[in-house]
Amino acid sequence: MNEAHLDTGPSRVSLAAVEAPMVPPPLGACDCHVHVFAPARHPYAADRAYTPGAAETGDLDAFLSRLGMARVVLVQPSVYASDHAALLEGLHAFGPDRARGIAVLEELADPLLDLPALHEQGVRGVRLNLAVRNPAGGPDTVSQLLRARDRIAPLGWHLQLHADIGRVAALAETLSALEIPVVLDHFAGLLAHPGAATAEPADTVVALVRAMPLYVKLSAPYRAAPGGAYLDELAAFTRRLADAAPERLLWASDWPHTGGHGIRQGGLGRIEPFRSENAGAALDRLRAWLPDPADRQRILVDNPARLYAFPVPGAPASSLS
Repeated sequence: MNEAHLDTGPSRVSLAAVEAPMVPPPLGACDCHVHVFAPARHPYAADRAYTPGAAETGDLDAFLSRLGMARVVLVQPSVYASDHAALLEGLHAFGPDRARGIAVLEELADPLLDLPALHEQGVRGVRLNLAVRNPAGGPDTVSQLLRARDRIAPLGWHLQLHADIGRVAALAETLSALEIPVVLDHFAGLLAHPGAATAEPADTVVALVRAMPLYVKLSAPYRAAPGGAYLDELAAFTRRLADAAPERLLWASDWPHTGGHGIRQGGLGRIEPFRSENAGAALDRLRAWLPDPADRQRILVDNPARLYAFPVPGAPASSLS
C-alpha cells in the first residue's frame, strides 16, 4: 500500500520567493488551503500520481509567519490517498486554536472510517477531487456527492470540491439539493480566458453563492490563469462574487504549490519540485481587486472562522504548539 522509501532523497520546500504582503492581513486571518508532506515519517501511497518533496509543519509555520496569517486549513493531498497520518500530525502540531483539516475518503461507504475521531482531531470537511479521480464525470458523480453528504452531514462538515467550472455548473442542481455547505477550490475551477468572468458557467456559480451556502476559494491563481494570462478575468470574477455574496468567499495560498498534474513528467522515483510562488503578492492582489477593508475582513477572518468553527478572538500569528 505505502512505499517504505524513495530511491531519491526528498527535496525541501523553499520560502525564498515568499515576501510579506505590503499591508499585513487583519488579526485572525486564515489561509484556507495548504498541504503538508512528510515522506520520511509518512510514506506516500504507491498508486500516487506524482512524488513531491518535503514540506512539513515547521516550514508551514515559517510561511504563515511571513505572511502574518494566524490560522490555517490543512487539506489532505492526493499522494496520501486516505492515510491521514501526516495531516493529523500537522493538526496536533498547530493545535485547535490555529488549525483545521479537510479529509479525503476514498471509500465513502466504508463503515470502518472513523469520522467522529477525525472530527475530534480538527477535521471539518471532506474533499472530492473530481479533476483527478473522476475527470470524465458520469452518472456516478451525483451518487458520489450524495454518499459524501450522507456521511458528513451528521457531523456538520462541509464538502470541498476540486473540479473545473463547467463541471461545477453541470452539477448545480445536485449541489443545491445537498443542504450542506460546499466549498469550490481555486476560483471555482475557472480557467481564465477572454470573457470567462461573464460566461455561463461563471453566471451559474454566482447564482449558487447567492442561493445556497456555497463558498468559492480564491486560491492558486497560477492554476486559474497560467503564466499570469488574463488575470483581469480573475479580478472581474472575484468582484462579481464579492458583489453577490462577500460572506461566501475564502482566501488560500495553495502552499507549497505542487507542480500540477497537467505538466508532470517522469516516473514516481523523480521528486517533483514545488513551484516558486509569492503568496504575499497574491494577498496584495486581493487588496487591489477588493480595496474595501470590510471585504478582506470577511474573506480572511470572518468567513473562515464561521465555516471552520474557529474560536474567537484570533490566535497569534505564529508559534507551533
